Amino acid sequence: MSPQMILVAGPYRSGTNDIPALIEKNVKAMHETALQIYILGHLPVLGEWFALPLIETAGSKEMGDEIWNELFHPVAIRLIEKCDAILRIGGPSGGADEMVRIGQERGKKIFYHITEIEP
Repeated sequence: MSPQMILVAGPYRSGTNDIPALIEKNVKAMHETALQIYILGHLPVLGEWFALPLIETAGSKEMGDEIWNELFHPVAIRLIEKCDAILRIGGPSGGADEMVRIGQERGKKIFYHITEIEP
């Protein structure tokens, strides 16, 4: 199988009350999953890798402000077009569920566990 670009979709802010340590725990889980995808021979991506630098550059002052909301999920939605598949990880997350829904609408493969991804 040729390498796939796989979007890791999981909670970022969900369930954290915007506490930085809890957000970092969510990000760490996505990064660890991304590494597993890479080891399987694929190219992992996270919407956060694209969105966060753009959000900062655009002048966002805090999570959830107008600039944040204009970029955070929309960047990931654009990224879906370039991906072959989405891996949904973690607990409840409206944003991650939205990525899955849009991916399904666009005919992308949806995985719910790393073991579903073939090397």
